[in-house]
Amino acid sequence: MGWWVLERSGLTQAVREAGAVELVLVRHGESEGNVAATQASRAGIDVIDVPARDADVLLSPTGQDQARALGKALASIAEERRPDAVVSSPYARAHQTAQIAVEIAGWPVKVRTDERLRDRELGILDMLTSQGVDRWHPDEAERRRWLGKFYYRPPGGESWADVVLRLRSVLGELNNGDGGHRVMLVCHDALILLIRYILEGMTEAELLDLAASTPVLNASITRYVRPEGQGPWTLESFNVADHLTAQGVKVTEHGGDANVHPR
Repeated sequence: MGWWVLERSGLTQAVREAGAVELVLVRHGESEGNVAATQASRAGIDVIDVPARDADVLLSPTGQDQARALGKALASIAEERRPDAVVSSPYARAHQTAQIAVEIAGWPVKVRTDERLRDRELGILDMLTSQGVDRWHPDEAERRRWLGKFYYRPPGGESWADVVLRLRSVLGELNNGDGGHRVMLVCHDALILLIRYILEGMTEAELLDLAASTPVLNASITRYVRPEGQGPWTLESFNVADHLTAQGVKVTEHGGDANVHPR
């Protein structure tokens, strides 16, 4: 049985010849923030009426149903193929998703958190819709359009390239662990896209094409494998939400601004 040492400082482990053989990525269920942002955008409102700071926003009732449906789907995984490490973003919506799912699945594993899996920080643009950014910070809106989603860093916030730097350190640690190790990460839509960018060696254009065309669904599952526990990863499935449909749970998509390419 594989083992993985998880501590408050993040994911750490002893060096072995082979590492993880499977990586499961889960986007959190629909959050109250997702609902508020979508409502604000549709209404043409500048400011999103979020109920708490980003790190503390909880799942919506639909998001809780999605987390439970996820747990029932995970319960069907054979014991020898279950992840032996479940690591979540410390943000409440992701951690709540992970806790509910693991409890429903009946997995005897503790959900750990790693701050490197937190959502992208938006700085002065936090809580603003695209219309709000155009109105309140027109210079930043123009700079964002010029640079594109990958390299644009809002004052006080992060670019996607910044997020990639912290994700590379998380993914690098998957190379060092007992052979046969399986890991599930519960995080955010942008992080799942950026993990694909890293593992598949995408170009900026390929990543932005994907981001513009394919919203990552709430409580969806993306899966990578590498049977030898080393070398490149193979994408087995992406953005799968069949487990929600099969259980009669609403499938939701709350993506970011689709205007991601530099202009």
